[in-house]
Amino acid sequence: METSPSNATFPQIISVDDHTVEPAHVWQDRLPAKYRDTGPRIVRAPLKELTFLGGKFAPVMGEPGDEGPIGDWWVYEDLRRPLTRLDTAVGYDRDEIKLEVITYEQMRPGSYDVPERLADMDVNHVRSAVCFPTFPRFCGQTFTEAEDRELGLLCVRAYNDWMVEEWCGPQAHGRLIPLTIVPLWDARLAAAEVRRNAERGVRAVAFSEIPPRLGLPSVHSDDWDPFLAACDETGTVVAMHIGSSSRMPSTSADAPPAVGSTITFANCCFSMVDWLMSGKFERFPHLKVMYAEGQIGWIPYILERADVVWEENRAWGGVADKVHRPPSELFADHVYGCFFDDAFGLRNLDSIGVGNVLYETDYPHSDSTWPKSREVGEAQMGHLAADVVDRIVRRNAIELLGLTEDGLWPGGGR
Repeated sequence: METSPSNATFPQIISVDDHTVEPAHVWQDRLPAKYRDTGPRIVRAPLKELTFLGGKFAPVMGEPGDEGPIGDWWVYEDLRRPLTRLDTAVGYDRDEIKLEVITYEQMRPGSYDVPERLADMDVNHVRSAVCFPTFPRFCGQTFTEAEDRELGLLCVRAYNDWMVEEWCGPQAHGRLIPLTIVPLWDARLAAAEVRRNAERGVRAVAFSEIPPRLGLPSVHSDDWDPFLAACDETGTVVAMHIGSSSRMPSTSADAPPAVGSTITFANCCFSMVDWLMSGKFERFPHLKVMYAEGQIGWIPYILERADVVWEENRAWGGVADKVHRPPSELFADHVYGCFFDDAFGLRNLDSIGVGNVLYETDYPHSDSTWPKSREVGEAQMGHLAADVVDRIVRRNAIELLGLTEDGLWPGGGR
């Protein structure tokens, strides 16, 4: 009989959703000289105004000498984006975490420094971690929204080179797992970037949960096929983070952030139904997608409802000619839900599938369970057999991302 986690050592965590706060030098060191004054760069300046209502984050940078709190700002074309406490909240009491601008000196060094990150992972019982971007946003939409597409493409490639060669380079000892971005405005360029990075061992790429909200085609169209074919052929996982459509769920223009924070899973819910009804999993049989920070408790009902719709309504529902299997079967073969704190979902694991669930810590965001991710996991998974816990906490990620048996990225140059 398998022992429960309470009677065994809790596995070292492979977190499939952490974040990096990019150091100031990322683009300045890698862009051609002619772009260094126009490419992304850090400017220290006061905050003039900052609101976050209805799911919309709206900061206004002041001029030198203006009154207001000082922060470090990314400046790129017309964009002025400050570093905020929500970007890196670990180490602060929950009641101290507010919507405010900060400097690099005011954040935990593990947010941007590799050795410090590894030390914080040790504290949190984390073996290895996948990290989503901060300034490029969760799928690189910062560069998609820019005017200069030539510069935008260079910025995408510079970020990926930094991610692979520096953030996940030799000093990470294989413990940081690369996640790259693509030029979303051109599916063929995106496919080329997937293949370029796959050649150096990258197995995950960030993508938007709901592309039309970025002014891009939906997954129901054929526009994304070159990109999806590249992912299918190279075994590159399509990783979608909540908010990667540049719009967090909300209910009204004046709804406080707490409303959106409660229903963040809704974007994942909408997105997953899109993918299950798109026919893409049948056209690209090796394609895998994962939903970072979406939690898992909502999945059973969506699968139940999707199967009913497919069975009863597919003739008029527009899917009879492209979706030939029940959506729940497609989910089992192609989709992964990711969670950091979801006791309800874990109590309903049989309705989701042990092989379709991944664990995360969300370091260094305000929702992060750091430094108690192990304790949270032990408390919520105490009713599960040890082999099931091992799959959720590490084994599923090892198989999905092509890691070593020890949970390391093989391309890490250890």
